[in-house]
Amino acid sequence: MDSSEASPLCFPNLNSSCRRLPPPHSESALLYTLLAFVSLLTVTLNLLVIISISHFRQLHTPTNSLLLSLAVSDLVVGALVMPIEGLRYMETCWLLGRLMCALTPYVSYCLLSASVGNMVLISIDRYLSICQPLLYSSKITLPRAKASVCLCWACSVLYNGCILIGHLEQPDRFQSCHGECVVVISHIAGIVDLFVTFVGPSTVMVVLYMRVFVVAISQMRVIRLQTVPAAPIAKISEMKAARTLGIVIAVFLMCFCPYYYPSIAGEATSNLLSYFAVLSWIMLTNSCVNPLIYALFYPWFRKAIKLIFTLRILQPDSRDFKVSMFGLVTVMIRHAVCITRLCV
Repeated sequence: MDSSEASPLCFPNLNSSCRRLPPPHSESALLYTLLAFVSLLTVTLNLLVIISISHFRQLHTPTNSLLLSLAVSDLVVGALVMPIEGLRYMETCWLLGRLMCALTPYVSYCLLSASVGNMVLISIDRYLSICQPLLYSSKITLPRAKASVCLCWACSVLYNGCILIGHLEQPDRFQSCHGECVVVISHIAGIVDLFVTFVGPSTVMVVLYMRVFVVAISQMRVIRLQTVPAAPIAKISEMKAARTLGIVIAVFLMCFCPYYYPSIAGEATSNLLSYFAVLSWIMLTNSCVNPLIYALFYPWFRKAIKLIFTLRILQPDSRDFKVSMFGLVTVMIRHAVCITRLCV
């Protein structure tokens, strides 16, 4: 058996074709199954978030518009980025052509940057909601939230266009043979991306989370000193907000930190690195974990899922169903606490 039969070409009709190095059939079947499961789970969970927020009028709030934008970016990651990246590493060949080689990394980076931007906006929203409740309704409106989402996506598109301008203009400049799609981000660009996409957002979220946590604890201490009948509701609401935000930040740090190892180590970031597949897939799993966090800690999401799976959303008046229990009572408690703190 000759070498060409042992290692078949990506494109048998081209002498300059790269060679395929597929994994064994048993390992390949297992990896394809795992890939399909993660991708399908990511799409399904984020689709449930999108349907819930879009369908029920009670959920048409500024906060949920940010969650909706985050779910959209994560859904496209699961539906588009995960299958393409999985196909690349499983087949060890790029079979989608030059145009897709140029666009796929760009779209992937835009989606992930938009996801990070949405998480920052969510942390800002939670900060204003808990730390400045008296001004929250006047500062944060649905049109402003939608404008912030649009600005976030626009900045992501422009920023990643600058980072990947060389790759977009000449996607095959680092290609050594036909069947490769090589993306190289220089060390300088990688350092810039490290601070813009990871260090900056993570710092903002951690600082805001710590502020939210401190204020939530102080509010609960004041509530315990007052004879407010609904104090347990306030305690549950505030602690869930702080706990959920903390878990989101911790997951974000664990998923995104490994990806920037080459930049921290002083190397150019390239998908030819032997460990790059592991780093990129750790980062991609954040899109699957985000809706799981919402499912675990948001009661309205769990109730909305029940209505979806029982097909009650098909009823004519289902858009007006009440899926959230926290409303005016919690707001009044927050206002009372703030007034008490000001008087003290």
